[in-house]
Amino acid sequence: MAPVTSLASTVDQRIADALSAALPEAGSADPLLRRSDRADFQANGMLALAKKLKGNPRELAAKVVDALAGGDLFKEVEVSGPGFLNITVTDRAIVETLAARAADDRLGVPFAAEPGTTVIDYAQPNVAKEMHVGHLRSAVIGAAMVEILEFTGENVIRRHHIGDWGTQFGMLIQYLTEHPHELDHSRADEVSGEEAMSNLNRLYKAARTVFDSDEEFKTRARDRVVALQAGDADTLAQWQRFVDESKIYFHSVFDKLDMEIRDEDVVGESGYNDMLEETCRILEETGVAVRSDGALCVFFDDVKGPDGNPTPLIVKKTNGGYGYAATDLSAIRDRVGNLKANTLLYVVDARQSLHFKMVFETARRAGWLNEDVKAVQLAFGTVLGKDGKPFKTREGETVRLVDLLDEAVERASAVVREKSEGLGLTEDEIVERATEVGIGAVKYADLSTSAARDYKFDLDQMVSLQGDTSVYIQYAYARTRSIFGRAGDRTPVAHPELALAPAERALGLHLDQFGEVLAEAASGYEPHKLTAYLYQLSSLFSTFYTECPVVKPAPPQEVAENRLFLCDLTGRTLRQGMALLGIHTPERL
Repeated sequence: MAPVTSLASTVDQRIADALSAALPEAGSADPLLRRSDRADFQANGMLALAKKLKGNPRELAAKVVDALAGGDLFKEVEVSGPGFLNITVTDRAIVETLAARAADDRLGVPFAAEPGTTVIDYAQPNVAKEMHVGHLRSAVIGAAMVEILEFTGENVIRRHHIGDWGTQFGMLIQYLTEHPHELDHSRADEVSGEEAMSNLNRLYKAARTVFDSDEEFKTRARDRVVALQAGDADTLAQWQRFVDESKIYFHSVFDKLDMEIRDEDVVGESGYNDMLEETCRILEETGVAVRSDGALCVFFDDVKGPDGNPTPLIVKKTNGGYGYAATDLSAIRDRVGNLKANTLLYVVDARQSLHFKMVFETARRAGWLNEDVKAVQLAFGTVLGKDGKPFKTREGETVRLVDLLDEAVERASAVVREKSEGLGLTEDEIVERATEVGIGAVKYADLSTSAARDYKFDLDQMVSLQGDTSVYIQYAYARTRSIFGRAGDRTPVAHPELALAPAERALGLHLDQFGEVLAEAASGYEPHKLTAYLYQLSSLFSTFYTECPVVKPAPPQEVAENRLFLCDLTGRTLRQGMALLGIHTPERL
């Protein structure tokens, strides 16, 4: 199927053509079209154009109205105020456009005109460390952007830059070498994620205790760091055991989040080790980086410390060790040179913004980023507790991610049990729906806030059937499905010849915006625009459901079929939109 041109785009083009016809000397002009509460659309372009040509905007608007006369698109076009156009389209145009959308598996949403290759760096836990609430946003926002961009036709490569390297592994590997059976399993699939993390926690605490109390062990641990960095086979084999144990845990958490993390997409800090020295050599030889007090640094005019002196990006330390910047710059080289990316998207905490600003600028100076290849940080804010402070347990500890997800499912279970009375759901179905509602609630709360802002984590609000929540949208979807269970032999059929009630018109016009909203969410990396669209769609459907009977009292056959058609397209749009956010839509709720 061909993509469907939205009514907004059609109206915009028709007015632009009318402007050119009325004022050929103006060339191409932007009608400045937007949705309006006075009509379906309002065009404000006449004001700017008349000012430019030193004419009267109302007279220009009147000429445009004359040029728009005729056809079956416009029901009414009137001049308002100083020269606005208030535009109402016909009911037929709405239904025919929606019918074209309904005939397409993609709901008429076009692919991007020039898709490229985007590498998304998201969901970056640390080996041998527990995932906490701070890991939530990178995973949820990144996974949604993967789905949204892929839906537009972009070639998306996932990258999970896990923390799997560094001096702390010397202590851990040395302890495991001296206690070789600490991570023994007969089979990895016999170990749960919780058990794997428990094993790692126990081993870390034991290693730290010895490290702090035994100077000889501390010396052996530091020697082990050198062996690790030198690529000693036995040391690397022990290091790999920590990575494997951590992956058992990671996958259990991502499974709980209903998120697929593939092994081939996990390329941690260690994945770029072989490139570090060459990265440093290139930067130094090209003059991008210079030696300062023995360290290899990149300086910036606009980055200074509290003392007014320049704060450099340290690529290689005085002792010969590599900084995070060396790894990040090597990753850029790999993603641009080997993966052929046009866009590098980093879903990373806003508190790392200065680091990435310096890394990206360094990569530009080195020529790895340019007009054809860009890097963007999708910076996200902090998850706060109800008190507006960083989210902690009552004891002041960082909240474990698994505990937070389990509690969300538990809260959702109570809501599902209450709403599902009379639906005849089995216990297994209630558990399944509680998981879909609870995990969906956590994801939606995160995604419905502009990523750059902090947001309060309030489970009571998240699983509420009232307000801007995923449960409200899931319930709206389930309602679209339940109508068909009561519709008997009536089927959804579009009837362009029918007059639409106000609630039908409002719902139809909003359904037609789905493709444009997705394009905005994709181009600006703003999934909250999709959540806002879906919430408004659910709200408009609720009004339609109240004001426009579909089954009882039974309307005339054609009216019932047309309303079933609107129900069906609403349900499909809600399901597709929520799937792009990584959220399930249960058929019954």
